[in-house]
Amino acid sequence: MFASYLIGLREGLEAALVVSVLVAFLVKSGRKDRLPHVWGGVGAAVVLSVAFGALLTFTAARLDYTGQELFEAITSLLAVVFVTWMIFWMRRAARALSKELRGRLSEALELGWVAVVVMAFLTVAREGLETALLFFASVQGATATAQPLIGISLGLVTAVLIGWGIYRSTVTINLTRFFTWTGILLILVAAGIFKYAVHDFQEAGVLPGLSTYAFDISAVLPADSWYAALLTGMFNITPQPSVAEVVAWAAYLVPTLFLFLRPQRVKPTPAPASA
Repeated sequence: MFASYLIGLREGLEAALVVSVLVAFLVKSGRKDRLPHVWGGVGAAVVLSVAFGALLTFTAARLDYTGQELFEAITSLLAVVFVTWMIFWMRRAARALSKELRGRLSEALELGWVAVVVMAFLTVAREGLETALLFFASVQGATATAQPLIGISLGLVTAVLIGWGIYRSTVTINLTRFFTWTGILLILVAAGIFKYAVHDFQEAGVLPGLSTYAFDISAVLPADSWYAALLTGMFNITPQPSVAEVVAWAAYLVPTLFLFLRPQRVKPTPAPASA
């Protein structure tokens, strides 16, 4: 549930911030007549995201065992790619995001209401599709289906409330620190998803070594304990992983965390030309 909550909170807050920037720009520029078009685009993006998640679930349920394992492995890899790209993109572009969105919306307003709907739709749909794919990949192998759904729902509700509070200037949050800490947690989640993808490839017979275990800590991490369920659900840490799973987990986690935590280079401001 906590991993799903984190996904819903992080992705939902990004979408909520985008929508709040668009709404605030229209309100301050006296173009409230375009607000229904923005909300129409947002609603269409939400419907598309839910439909995409349902399609992933429906497709996986209709495949045989080998096909299902391959499908889940491929979607897990795609989720890792998208979430990694999203984390680094947000880290780099967060400061200029508001200005960029206002510029796009200004151009859309000049083109007409259809452009406003499309602009809002595309902006939110990207976050929604990433959320659906990441959520689908993160809950593979979950024994209870209700808890992940509850977790992501609570995360999205929290994100909407925070976004509304920021828009109304009633909530102050250090977004840089928020995206840094949630980025670290999502990297850990993505490492677990990557590990699970390798396990699925082994289950499907694409990769060898399914029974070649790296270690066995079942005595320390019993499967029926609450902390084992927490570690498995959050970071996909299992008591008896294969060597390939451990190598994949470390090969993703170590360099990705290093690059993410490395201080960003600040471009020097050019000196003004002398008169």
